[in-house]
Amino acid sequence: MVAKRLLERWGHAVVLAQTGREAVAAHAQQKFDVILMDMQMPEMNGFEATAAIRAAEGTSSDGTPIVAMTAHAMKGDRERCLAGGMDDYVSKPINPAVLFDVIDRVLVSRMSPAPM
Repeated sequence: MVAKRLLERWGHAVVLAQTGREAVAAHAQQKFDVILMDMQMPEMNGFEATAAIRAAEGTSSDGTPIVAMTAHAMKGDRERCLAGGMDDYVSKPINPAVLFDVIDRVLVSRMSPAPM
């Protein structure tokens, strides 16, 4: 909920999914600029939901950026998230400056033209 309030304060429209299945269904229904993926969701965790979203996107290079969010910041978690198809990682409690920087970074990286 902290991230939701911060994003709304920054002028972003926010869609909340309570479960991993809801996140996958929401992605299928509309296009998002970025997805903040909680890693500990019921029914389908963040890794499973990300895998389903990436599978639905296929080999498209313009997939939706996904940022992992977790309260269990353990050594190797960031690497596991990146290997699992996520674009970046934010640990809880949320630091507003870090969240803003990560979102900015993943959006800019998706908008950068491919090298020729």
